[in-house]
Amino acid sequence: MKSFLYPKLNPPSFTWVRPDNGDRTEKVHEWIQPLTADSDPEKCKDADFVIVGVPLSRSSISASGASEFPDAFRRLWKGFTTYNLDEDIDLAEMTAVDVGDVPMHVTDIRKCHDNIIAASNALHQHFDTSTVCAIGGDHSITAMMVKGLHHAKPQKKIGILQFDTHFDLRDLTDNGPSNGTPMRNLIESGTVEPSNMYNIGLHGFFNTKDLKQYADEKGVNYFTLRQARKKGIEETVRHCLQELEAKVDTIYLTVDMDVLDIAYAPGVPASTPGGMTTAELLEGVLAAAKHPKVSNMDIVCLDPLKDTQVQPTVKLGTHVFLTFLTGVMLR
Repeated sequence: MKSFLYPKLNPPSFTWVRPDNGDRTEKVHEWIQPLTADSDPEKCKDADFVIVGVPLSRSSISASGASEFPDAFRRLWKGFTTYNLDEDIDLAEMTAVDVGDVPMHVTDIRKCHDNIIAASNALHQHFDTSTVCAIGGDHSITAMMVKGLHHAKPQKKIGILQFDTHFDLRDLTDNGPSNGTPMRNLIESGTVEPSNMYNIGLHGFFNTKDLKQYADEKGVNYFTLRQARKKGIEETVRHCLQELEAKVDTIYLTVDMDVLDIAYAPGVPASTPGGMTTAELLEGVLAAAKHPKVSNMDIVCLDPLKDTQVQPTVKLGTHVFLTFLTGVMLR
């Protein structure tokens, strides 16, 4: 095989047959280029965006088919254009490659996590200037993607901006490296300093008091959804980024789709009432993506198997992804 990225990655689980439109690119599936085992990664190492699927959800506390999202995500590209009417920009002016999926072991979660770290390390070394977008998978993948980034660029101090209903600071002794522990995993492994973590979207009756006490003790920064709404979602994001930019070299954005209200995201294993609206999340993601230090992102905890027939949650997850790319392009 030509590409050193394999077997650290598997070729994309689904690729589109591309119509012959000459130089015209109108749809997302015509724009994002798949990197297969026979491709030469040297030809695309300067891509603006790199998309990688991370199809793991066996590590989820709730029963989850989030491992199916990368495939469902790719299949919906045909329904979106590269042109963003709201901002009057065309994403096709930049380059994007789909490098495929991180291989997963059938039963060994730790092996799966090791594979994610290795793939993330390889991607960040090879695509040194690209914005890497990981499509999960449950939230346990975030800790592993960040660890891979840390291995590839150990000299860079990493910050986290997290959209989430939950702290994700559960005790690793009780929960292991699950989707309830990624932030604690990063803290206890020394990968990210707790004071460089910012969580927006916590609300309601979905976190225990001891997790808040742990966050306060360690110095994790967080804004409840009520606080963010009073301040304004965009302004809250800007405030977090303003503090982060003075402390870190690079910022990792993680979007847990359970931050959304259940009415907007039926295809989420831990969906709750009282969460963000679609407009609020898209506003927050766009504001985050505009910041020059936000160099990586992921979308996690979206289960296509729980979605309704018209796939509103998968469509929204894809919209979040394209909104993030829009923000990067607006820099």
